Amino acid sequence: MPSQTSLVTPASPSGTSQLDLAADLLTLLREASTEPRADTQLEALTLAVAADLPVLLWGEPGIGKTAALTQLATALDLPLTTVIASVHEPSDFSGLPVVGDDPAAQGVPMAPPDWAVRLVRAGRGLLFLDELSTAPPAVQAALLRLVLERRIGALRLPPGVRIVAAANPRSSAADGWELSPPLANRFVHLQWTHDHDVVVRGLGGVWPRATLPRLDAEKLPEAVAFARRAVCGFLSARPGLAHRLPSGETRRGGAWPSPRSWEMTLRLIAFVTAADSSRDVLSLLVRGTVGDGPGLELLASLDRMDLPDPEALLADAAGAVLPERGDLRQAVLDGVVDAVRKRPERDRWDAAWTLLVRALETGAPDVVVVPATTLASLRREGWDVPAAIERLAGVVSLSRRADDATRRAAVATGVRR
Repeated sequence: MPSQTSLVTPASPSGTSQLDLAADLLTLLREASTEPRADTQLEALTLAVAADLPVLLWGEPGIGKTAALTQLATALDLPLTTVIASVHEPSDFSGLPVVGDDPAAQGVPMAPPDWAVRLVRAGRGLLFLDELSTAPPAVQAALLRLVLERRIGALRLPPGVRIVAAANPRSSAADGWELSPPLANRFVHLQWTHDHDVVVRGLGGVWPRATLPRLDAEKLPEAVAFARRAVCGFLSARPGLAHRLPSGETRRGGAWPSPRSWEMTLRLIAFVTAADSSRDVLSLLVRGTVGDGPGLELLASLDRMDLPDPEALLADAAGAVLPERGDLRQAVLDGVVDAVRKRPERDRWDAAWTLLVRALETGAPDVVVVPATTLASLRREGWDVPAAIERLAGVVSLSRRADDATRRAAVATGVRR
């Protein structure tokens, strides 16, 4: 009779089974530590979570979205509840009807799922809705109330619960769907990409540490006032962007401007200001809420909000401080010249020339070419040419010769063709 193969796991010389040793090895492989490390997308995520806004992480499969959420929950000491949206029915989010003794008198309550009950009992937590782009439209519709009103059946999630979702682009999702516009407009959309250095360092056992932003208590009223002024001022100048539903189905499934998303943007600007976060973080959050186009316009508007008043510069031209960035400096000088055009007076004209010379001495000369040419055309009869013009004449002349040379080269190239 042939011998049967033994199914008993052999023990090591020390008496420990091989499966126990495998478990020990797996435990060692899972061990990792964290370190403070600048990470723009992680900081943007934690700010949005602190602002109590639903966040949707977009990224290719295997990019580390789930791992980032797990680490975030651990760092913030929040219990993590993961719900795979694509494997649930609409009733799992809207609640299952429970018929009582007298439905006509008592109604039919909607019973919430067990994970929602656990979150309510805990009073806090991180709800992770994974695989959102593979959830069919009926499930997405059921998620609307959860994401916006934080209600599941008869339960309401407590304020200590934060909502983060993850999705793959339709091209790389398993049987994926585009997000419905109403659901997409309820999220802050963050494009999640991998950083090579972070991956290598993490595989070595050290990952970036997710920490909530440090809000400056003294800046809170100022941050709110700044955010309201920024958004309201921008929409006053661009009323067409208050609500603009994109025409394409794909773009409707991302960030787009609406009164709801502008309210979210206002909140995020206030948090970024109070936390003194970087412009890169603000850019990710703003563009992830109202879309790239409106977001970039808003960022440019924020830059102009910090520009000095042209009238103040003309009143103290000798002590004026001009912006360092070339585009902002150009905008300031254009504003000064425009102020002189609106109220042309001899002392204001002279002060504008002083400012142009100051710009020439402290920055790139090309930004003064157009303002100097325009300012010269505003001269009135009887106004003496200030000595400062001589210092600018060479720059303007050189610019004109360069433009002429460029035009001649373009014409010559066209002739040869």
